[in-house]
Amino acid sequence: MINNDVLRRLRYTFNFDDSKVIAIFALADKKVSREEISNWLKKDDDPDYVKCSDPDFATFLNGLINEKRGKKEGAQPEVEQRLNNNIIFRKLKIALNLKNEDVIDLLLLADFKMSKHELSAFFRKPGHKNYRDCKDQVLRNFLMGAQLKYRESEPEAETEPDSKIDAKTETDATQEPTQPTDKPKAKFSWSDLK
Repeated sequence: MINNDVLRRLRYTFNFDDSKVIAIFALADKKVSREEISNWLKKDDDPDYVKCSDPDFATFLNGLINEKRGKKEGAQPEVEQRLNNNIIFRKLKIALNLKNEDVIDLLLLADFKMSKHELSAFFRKPGHKNYRDCKDQVLRNFLMGAQLKYRESEPEAETEPDSKIDAKTETDATQEPTQPTDKPKAKFSWSDLK
């Protein structure tokens, strides 16, 4: 998949604004500007669109791992110069602290079935006899499942007109809102019960 598409999907899934994306890059010791992020997030046909390079996207994924799992002491891992779907998939699995069963559940949310053996082939070293390339379809379905699980649901619009408000709601609306008191709450102590 194209790095820009994955970045766009992750930003939407976790509701990251530009400042949050900048902060995630900073967690991996890279400074990026709001303009760079804006250009990476533009559609392919936009004249200001800029392709997110593999090292830049690998840095973002490392920052996401630091954001979700906590930053390890010492030097940051070396940034990959070339990314493929397998590496992206593995880094997202680490960032979200997912086991194979969790990944399979996310894939099922997107109506995509996969066995543990098929899944484990994506996370093997490239020279291993059971290694398999992760196709765009698998990564796309994983991202869709993640979106379905992690995206905060937006409040549903009211479907009934305002004229059908019940009596309780009308009386609540006419009452003045209560102001919070400045008094601190009484502290509970077990000795008070003696």
